[in-house]
Parts: sequence; structure tokens; C-alpha cells
Amino acid sequence: MASREDILAYAARAFQTEPEHPWSQYPEYAVLRHAESGKWYGLLMTLPRARLGLAGTGNVDVVNLKSDHVLDILLRSAPGSALPAYHMNKKHWITIVLDDVFPDEELYALIDESHGLTR
Repeated sequence: MASREDILAYAARAFQTEPEHPWSQYPEYAVLRHAESGKWYGLLMTLPRARLGLAGTGNVDVVNLKSDHVLDILLRSAPGSALPAYHMNKKHWITIVLDDVFPDEELYALIDESHGLTR
């Protein structure tokens, strides 16, 4: 599975996006934003597993992305790998858990889709 560092490197390479860290109390959170419009296309966070309703203890890295296929992704993904968006519009945004379950190819395609949808 792609790590948060892999996602940040992909965003830099594909879209020339440098992450922003707008919340001093959450320095590990990173916003991926369009340079020209300022609109977000991704949000990387580290959250307690329990806050997401996931089994186990500790924290997990996640990324929020915009998609036109949220319901499809939720229905066909492995349990716990794709969730209704955390702190975003659940109709248009999805949370992907960065673990070994969600396919990298699909994750990068979702990043591309999110970037295109938020122009």
C-alpha cells in the first residue's frame, strides 16, 4: 500500500503540489490543494482507529479524496479499507485507509479523479 510519503511524492510529481500543514495542533495533517484555485483535492490525516470505527488500537494514516463513485468504492472495497469520508461531505468524499488492503493503482486513480473534480 502506498504510504503518506508515496502520496505526497505522487502529488508533487503529477500535479506540482506541495503539501500544506494549516493546523499547528495537527502537524501531521497535510492538505493537497490546487495552486491556482486553492481548492482541496486531498487531505492526509493520522487518526485513532477507534474514531473511524476500526478494530484495534493505535493510529492509522488515511487520505480523503473526492470521487463521483463513492458508493461503488464502499461496496466493492475490502471491509475497513474505504470508509465514508471523515469530516467531509460523505456523498462526494471518501476516506481511504492507508494499509495493505486498498490497491495502489486504484488509490492513484482516485487521486487523479479528485484532482480533476476539484478544479
